[in-house]
Amino acid sequence: MSRRILVTAALPYANGPIHIGHLVEYVQTDVWVRFQKLRGHECRYFCADDTHGTAIMISAKKAGVTEEEFIAKISEEHQRDFASFDVEFDHYGSTNSDENRELCHRIWKSLRDAGLVVEKDVEQLFDPVEGIFLADRFVKGTCPKCGAEEQYGDSCDKCGATYSASDLVDPTSNFSGATPELRTHEHLFVRIEDLHEWLDEWVTGGEHLQPEVANYLKGHFLNDELRDWDVSRAAPYFGFEIPDSPGNYWFVWFDAPIGYAASTWAWCKANGDELDNWWAADSDAEIHHFIGKDIQYFHCLFWPAMLKTAGWKTPTKVHIHGFLNVNGKKMSKRDGTFVRAETYAKHLDPSYLRYFFASKLGPKVTDIDIDLEEFVTKVNTDLVGKVVNLASRSAKFVETLSDTYPDDGGLFENAGAKGDVIADLYEACDYNGAMREVLALADAANKYVEDNAPWTLRKDESKRDELRDICTVALNLFRQIAIYLAPVLPRLAEQTGRLLNDPIGPGDWAKSKQPLLVTPVAKFEHMLTRVDPKQVQAMIDESKEESQADAPTSAPTTESSAWNDSSEPLEAEPLADECTIDDFVKVDLRVARVVEANHVEGADKLLQLTLSLGGDVRKNVFAGIKAAYDPADLVGRLVVCVANLKPRQMKFGLSEGMVCASGPGKSEVFLLSADEGAKPGQRVH
Repeated sequence: MSRRILVTAALPYANGPIHIGHLVEYVQTDVWVRFQKLRGHECRYFCADDTHGTAIMISAKKAGVTEEEFIAKISEEHQRDFASFDVEFDHYGSTNSDENRELCHRIWKSLRDAGLVVEKDVEQLFDPVEGIFLADRFVKGTCPKCGAEEQYGDSCDKCGATYSASDLVDPTSNFSGATPELRTHEHLFVRIEDLHEWLDEWVTGGEHLQPEVANYLKGHFLNDELRDWDVSRAAPYFGFEIPDSPGNYWFVWFDAPIGYAASTWAWCKANGDELDNWWAADSDAEIHHFIGKDIQYFHCLFWPAMLKTAGWKTPTKVHIHGFLNVNGKKMSKRDGTFVRAETYAKHLDPSYLRYFFASKLGPKVTDIDIDLEEFVTKVNTDLVGKVVNLASRSAKFVETLSDTYPDDGGLFENAGAKGDVIADLYEACDYNGAMREVLALADAANKYVEDNAPWTLRKDESKRDELRDICTVALNLFRQIAIYLAPVLPRLAEQTGRLLNDPIGPGDWAKSKQPLLVTPVAKFEHMLTRVDPKQVQAMIDESKEESQADAPTSAPTTESSAWNDSSEPLEAEPLADECTIDDFVKVDLRVARVVEANHVEGADKLLQLTLSLGGDVRKNVFAGIKAAYDPADLVGRLVVCVANLKPRQMKFGLSEGMVCASGPGKSEVFLLSADEGAKPGQRVH
């Protein structure tokens, strides 16, 4: 039965370029959408630029243009970069649209009518020169605890103290250099606690969320009273003014998700459709959101609460993915691994990255890593050596496929049956599993070609019919693989369609079960070429140069910072009570090297680590990181440990310390590491 599916990816913020970390999400979503279309479903992919906020206002001012001109230019760049990576939207809009303004008004009225809006006075520093309220990261001054200068308004980099921006000594605005004033302004909040019971049921019931996400939200938020959500910002602010609260504007996180529906509506207007056909509560359409794990708080609590209150359809499923690391580390401007989409496309075929991401992405919320050496090897081995090689070693020897399908020992029939397995894996967002199944088919097909050696048969005129039969089998097996890979490699699907005079498009998944016969074979053209490591290095070198040219000379210019850091972790685990420097120095933090790591028999969460602090000093530590790390990956790694923790006798042995880590737990645990050059035994200050 054909399905109607509405799909969105998170709206990219219109304050900078798309980089390869962003592309994980947009490629993942595009693959899923293309798969659904290939299966014959009506699937629409909507997105837009997230265009409001202080950061946009300041960036436009620095550029000497209006906010509208600034976001228009960014939109062109974003759409160009997405297109270069074959990310194909049904509509790409902007949150600064008439449709979004109208829908914000509708939802706001629903919240007001439901009695969910409350008003509170909030104290905040104000820049009297720029005339704007300042987020903590927009203020610098002297730390009130240790006296260190040039510290941000939320914490001190020197002593680690946390405080309010108003506590700074001699504070200054990062924008004007003026001394801020403490002012009070009325903010508007949404009381989603009133929907607590419904949210609990929505989060934990059904299949709206991955199990680990539902457990995280349940454990960190839904077990307590839900905080009121601050949804307003004071003028001046680039955004939509709240109609019943002059001088206040909806915070960007209020109008951004509404942009999903606004982009849908703009598409509907252009295509003779109705918004209610997709977003009405009784619509038969499915709604699927794809987002990163840093914004699940907003998409899995606030957004469903807004939709429920407005009487709209709530998401069928929110698909959440992890972050991208490069060579085992976070993307780094210094290392040249913070690569813009535009820079990548100058040096390498975007199809390579789409395939590499697909080979790593699974259904769980786990980070993925690009090891650049593995990237080169995987592309050259899998795509060039196995997939494209099938066509290049057979297409050139035949002009027309046979009129009946030859005996191939069951290869085509088996691959056709595998299509159902591969489809289930795509549906579950287990692209890694799907790629493994496809590569297994490619291995079997290549063995068939190797065993029958068409390049040898072509030398014997009497073997011409046999040669055509062998090439017919090889090209049909290749075509099956191209169909299965079409969601990931749409360009390869197009090339295959031209080669065999039979396009691969929407609704054509079933073609994998029927062999192609008689059709003429076009002249073979190169499909994918091998990756030269020099191309990768050239990309890295250019990224380093770009990072140096873009090095900031002032503080970040966005409330969520240029890295789109979410406030969710801090909201999940609020800051502890203040401690003194005397309290802090009692904890002896040391750099240590993991020299041995093992599973602990009978323990579900623990790994046993042997830590070296240099020389012959060893400490035995039991760490609850089993769900996040493979012991083999830890050996040799530098970590930070609490070296003077009183030993504790556990069921499995004596634990003589603790390794430092962040994250909510289970698979989301991230060990703290020291930068290159640090040595075991060094104290962490």
